[in-house]
Amino acid sequence: MVQSSLATKSQSFDLVKSEIEQTIKQAESSLERFQENRESGEDLQNCVDYINQLRGIFILVELRGGTLLCQEAVSLANDVPVGANDDKNILLTTLNSALFILRRYVEYYHQQREDHPELLLPVINDLREARREKPYPESCFFEVDVKERPDFCSGLSLKPLEDGDTEYEILARRMRLTFQVALLGILRERNEIVSKKLVARASRGFARLCQGAPMGQMWCLLAIAADTMQDRTMGFNKARKRLLMRVEKYARELVYVGKVATTKDAPDSLIKDLIHLLYCSGSGNPEVTKVLSAYRLAPSEFPDALLEAHSRRLYGPGTDVLKSLSEALQEELNQLKDKLDIIERGIEPDLAELASIADALERLANTLVMLDLNRLAGIAREEATKLRQWEEEKRLPAEEELFRLADSVLGVEDAVMQIVTRGITSETDALAGTERNRSESIYLQEAIWVVADEARSALTLAKRAITAFIESDFDKLHLANLPTTLRSIWGGLQMVDDPQAANVIARVASSIQVKLLDAREAPASQVLEALADALTSLEYYIESIGRREDRNTDLLNLAESSLDDVGL
Repeated sequence: MVQSSLATKSQSFDLVKSEIEQTIKQAESSLERFQENRESGEDLQNCVDYINQLRGIFILVELRGGTLLCQEAVSLANDVPVGANDDKNILLTTLNSALFILRRYVEYYHQQREDHPELLLPVINDLREARREKPYPESCFFEVDVKERPDFCSGLSLKPLEDGDTEYEILARRMRLTFQVALLGILRERNEIVSKKLVARASRGFARLCQGAPMGQMWCLLAIAADTMQDRTMGFNKARKRLLMRVEKYARELVYVGKVATTKDAPDSLIKDLIHLLYCSGSGNPEVTKVLSAYRLAPSEFPDALLEAHSRRLYGPGTDVLKSLSEALQEELNQLKDKLDIIERGIEPDLAELASIADALERLANTLVMLDLNRLAGIAREEATKLRQWEEEKRLPAEEELFRLADSVLGVEDAVMQIVTRGITSETDALAGTERNRSESIYLQEAIWVVADEARSALTLAKRAITAFIESDFDKLHLANLPTTLRSIWGGLQMVDDPQAANVIARVASSIQVKLLDAREAPASQVLEALADALTSLEYYIESIGRREDRNTDLLNLAESSLDDVGL
């Protein structure tokens, strides 16, 4: 059910993608004209109308981040008066940036087929801050009911206070100072590792002060969160800095109000933010899973590290730039492959070619290092070193060595080609030197697209041929080449590892041969209807091939059922 819903959502988006892009361009153009002529109220109103139109589209296709961004953008645009002075420039600049990021997010969603509204939260909060509104917390899109709370302190060993009020006062002041030093280090972006350790230490100290009291639960949860951030190397963005600044208020109360402050309960919003930190860490540590399982949650499949990588991709170079970069790198790799091909064929082999290939690999490695694709660069350098060694030994590589070199070059090329869809991220770099699933290969994807295109053409031909067969009073000449055409598609589907679709194609081809071509009598209407249904289901199924969403095998089951019903 979930997969079907995602596929439907994706298909709905495809229908309106061009309209979304056109509307964003119109909004940007209207805003640009207003910035040039601040008296043009019509341009400002047009910009607001276009953003409202976008908001309506995003509601329909269920893109939550886009919906909220448009809502905030309209609120900000309404705060800009006609004839705005330079003091409103920050509002206009922020609005312009938001439209640019929105266009990039549409591009990102079209490629990724996954909606991650949290990626748009920084720009949404920029819009709110420009209007002097309170920014949304990091858990804005996180849904969990925290009214029922487990015992967060059950896994922490906390020593009881020994000397009553005296120890309470001393420990409270010391722990608050510890927390303030950590917070100051975080705000000034000093050593994050030390700051996390200090937050964890202060939290445990405050938890000791609040043992058995309601406020202790919040401090225990913060201690677990700080340990998890340290373990998963999570950074401090604006939202997390604001969260710790909120927490500091409760540290101050424990010092100046005293033990009475321990009887307070931390607000649900604060507990929700801390649980969200554990959720988005992706950690499988027992203390984390224990807290999450109490809320029937599992660690996020889109953890903080992946979010950061996708965020760099969203706020980094656009598709056009990535495509140009990818093409330039591929051109260099093609020259490398040509030289390797000459050596493999033994056509006038020259040891000097080894040095030439090594130089090219080292240049490629330097480029990849600049792009922060260090693992890919490492592979290129490693192969360059081998080539230098072969040159020193005054020998050409053996066949097996040459194949390993070619495999490495093809692996780098595979990753470089995926820069366009994955961006310059850790995901792209992780493709280096790993055993990848067949579904991750760009070559397989290209093969799938070719097969899908051929299959669509064959199915269209089949439907037209059967229609002509019926209209010509069952003239079999219209069907003469059809089984052969369909069986060629069977081979393509087997090649891209889709045996169920291949089986359905084979059954349709066999049915046409036996029931229409070889039969002496006119086919029954039920047979023709069953074939039409099977071909239509196959056609819909083929539409999903090559896309990122899961293939809808229910359509294949429907085609098989249609054939089963009439014994085909």
